[in-house]
Parts: sequence; structure tokens; C-alpha cells
Amino acid sequence: MKAANVSQLKKELTFRSQDELLELCLRLSKFKKENKELLTYLLFESDNETEFISEVKKEIDEQFSTINTSNWYFIKKSLRKILKNLKKHARYSGKTETEVELHIYFCAKMKFLAKPIHRNKTLQNLYDRQLLLINKKMEKLHQDLQFDLRLQMEEMGLS
Repeated sequence: MKAANVSQLKKELTFRSQDELLELCLRLSKFKKENKELLTYLLFESDNETEFISEVKKEIDEQFSTINTSNWYFIKKSLRKILKNLKKHARYSGKTETEVELHIYFCAKMKFLAKPIHRNKTLQNLYDRQLLLINKKMEKLHQDLQFDLRLQMEEMGLS
């Protein structure tokens, strides 16, 4: 079975009643955890973006506290997992400023890890790629917001 594209789905959804749409959404939320998480964000957290960002930051803090720093392999694996989770939350929001702020926070936490990341080439490359992504995304934002985020980066010691 081939999935329909977004425009076809949109056309079909316009012909459905409100009860049918409700039933479709609930059925969709039963299949994947990500669908349920996205629906939760859209219904409960999208009106207060700052609260959403702070919740994601708390989650990142918890994940950083559980990193096994005994081996570079475990550090790399844990950081990739945290980054994957961060990107998922940023995708739910769909706002560039939220994505930039979360990536800045991730880089700051990564920089002050128990083991210095500059000793491992892979971790240093991961850090550098995140900084490049931050700078690229910041170019799309308003100048005032860019200035504020750059100040935030300087305060955290990011270059």
C-alpha cells in the first residue's frame, strides 16, 4: 500500500466531520509513541513555548547526569541519543528559535562534560557540527533575536 501525499490527505480531511476527525486522531495516537507525543505538544504545550523549552532542558539535564563517562564509546553513544531526542522535540515545535535555543543548551552541556571533548576527535566534530547548525539557523532569525542568542552563547562560553 502506498501512502498518500499531504495534499491528498488534506483534501480528504476537509470532507470529514468533526467526530470522524476526532476518531482518526485518537486512532493515529495509538500506533506510535511519537504521534502521541506530537499530539500532546500540539494540544497542551504549544501555547507556552518557554515552558516547553524548560521541560526539554530538564530532560536534557537528566540525560546528561546519566552518561557513563568511563569510556569514550559510551559518551558518544549517550550524546547521540540525547541529540536525537533534542531534534525530535525541536521538530515538534517547528520554531527555529526553539531549535537554536535547545542546540545552544546542548552544546553548553557538552562543553562542560566530565571528560574534555577536545580530547576525542569524534566528539569535537559533533560539537563543531552543532555550532555550525546553530549559526546557520540563526541567520534565518530576526536580528534582535540573533543578538540575544549570541549573547547567550557568549555567556555559556560557546564560540
